Amino acid sequence: MPLIRSTTILSVRRGELVAIGGDGQVSLGHTMVKQDAVKLRSFQDGGVWCGFAGAAADAFALLDRFGAKLDAYKGNVRRAAIELAREWRADKVLRRLDSLLIACSKDASLMVSGSGDVIEPSDGVLGVGSGGMYAVAAARALLAETELAAPAIVEKALHIAADICVYTNHHVTVETVK
Repeated sequence: MPLIRSTTILSVRRGELVAIGGDGQVSLGHTMVKQDAVKLRSFQDGGVWCGFAGAAADAFALLDRFGAKLDAYKGNVRRAAIELAREWRADKVLRRLDSLLIACSKDASLMVSGSGDVIEPSDGVLGVGSGGMYAVAAARALLAETELAAPAIVEKALHIAADICVYTNHHVTVETVK
């Protein structure tokens, strides 16, 4: 099977605003198979947004579990992320899921992995996926050198990543946490 590559997801906090965005490209081997995928999902009436990188079916299964954890812990994103990571790492079936999640609320921006990691960046910038580190670098530069709001930084940084990473395109979706 050819390697499926896709996704650049970026989250930025600036002041009271938290934005998350992603590109729309899905690639199979060296071929682009979809240009307008949406890799973001809303929870808690827009108060929590998640983006995912990796295998889409795996990500959807994890997002469903994350939503259930959010409900169980009354919208506490940190607790829901920690419990998801714990279950993901410990469960023999879930352990095989190949994805990374970014979860953002007004209180927290977290990256969650199947190895049990729950990472909260000190600067409020998180990126995952093929072009994630390009987008993070661009976002950090924009944060340091401009007064742009978080949604504008996410959009510009994703376009910069798309200019560099062949697995990232310019079909960008940006959402703001309510």
